[in-house]
Amino acid sequence: MILLGIVSVQVGAGLAKHLFERLPPTSVVSIRLLASALVLGFLARRGLRTILRDHSWTSLAFAAGYGLVLAIMNFAFYQSLSRIPLGVAVTIEFLGPLSVAIAGSRRPRDLLWVALAGAGVVLLARGGGHVNLAGIAFALVAAVGWACYILLTAATGRRIPGTTGLALASIIGTLVMLPGGIAAGGGAVFDPWLLLIGLGVGLLSSVIPYSLELEALRRVPARVFGILMSLEPAVAALVGVVVLGEVLSGRQWAAIACVIVACAGATRSQKEPPEAPEV
Repeated sequence: MILLGIVSVQVGAGLAKHLFERLPPTSVVSIRLLASALVLGFLARRGLRTILRDHSWTSLAFAAGYGLVLAIMNFAFYQSLSRIPLGVAVTIEFLGPLSVAIAGSRRPRDLLWVALAGAGVVLLARGGGHVNLAGIAFALVAAVGWACYILLTAATGRRIPGTTGLALASIIGTLVMLPGGIAAGGGAVFDPWLLLIGLGVGLLSSVIPYSLELEALRRVPARVFGILMSLEPAVAALVGVVVLGEVLSGRQWAAIACVIVACAGATRSQKEPPEAPEV
């Protein structure tokens, strides 16, 4: 289930990158978030009615921040994806979960994981090819967004039960991104075929992997889940090769390996590694 979820996310990203030929990244992000919001909102409709009726302003504030971070994270990731290979973008974005995993740690061993991940990013930045600084910068913003997303997932989950918080955040994120997406894409945003592909991107990138990962977490320890999730940059690179024809250099593969080892090592050393999947 974990591996299927990882493949689903990256195939969804590859499909989204194909859409960039017809739509700007902002529009693709808007369609993806809209698809996720519709599906998750429908599934959590009873919980949403309860929250909106018997709301706590503190809970809604956390959900609003959650939705804003969700929008920023996806916007930055898609902007990076339009400039650099999929495997490179996902590898840099993975610095977010790594930072959360080692935050506050005083183990000398964790400094090794930080240095290894930093070496990976340096290799990517100097890797040549299609890598450019703007793409790397957007991927780093996405990494910060992912770290905030993990923290807000936990904070929102303590206040709003089940998937209701995620559904509400998806709706808020969609409302934030949709006006810009429509303005950037113009009439092409309403093309039925492009909307259908965008719906597929939303399902592959959010709904399907989130459901699989929740089921997987009921069957495997959180530490095992975190270590297996560290394979995501490698899967992204392979999907980039197969789906997008993005052939990476030996230096870039070495950089991806550095970040994977750093993420797996940091996750393995934690007593309670983060369990929140990427939306």
